[in-house]
Amino acid sequence: MMRTPAPRLRTYLSGYVLSLVLTVAAYLLVTHPSYSTSLIVGLISALAVVQFLVQLVFFLHISAERKPRWKLMVFIFMVGIVLIIVVGSIWIMNNLNYRMTPQQINTYLNNQGGGF
Repeated sequence: MMRTPAPRLRTYLSGYVLSLVLTVAAYLLVTHPSYSTSLIVGLISALAVVQFLVQLVFFLHISAERKPRWKLMVFIFMVGIVLIIVVGSIWIMNNLNYRMTPQQINTYLNNQGGGF
């Protein structure tokens, strides 16, 4: 059984510097808004995806793994579960927001004997 060598300090430092640059770039985009809101949201989303990839490659070493790719399969399953939870939560909140307008709440409270 052959052991793989531990990742070098250089890899971690490169990942750290890239993560720091991406974080500062996102911060500056938000604190000094000189573009439209939709462009800023798009740029921050793109920076988040790049940050995600940097984390995968430099810290989790997903690309350096040999067969079988157990870490990658577990990671993909985890991303699927997180997406289900996040998208489901957003869907439920939007549905509740749509169904419970202030007029409906006031009507309900007035019918129950309370109200504003």
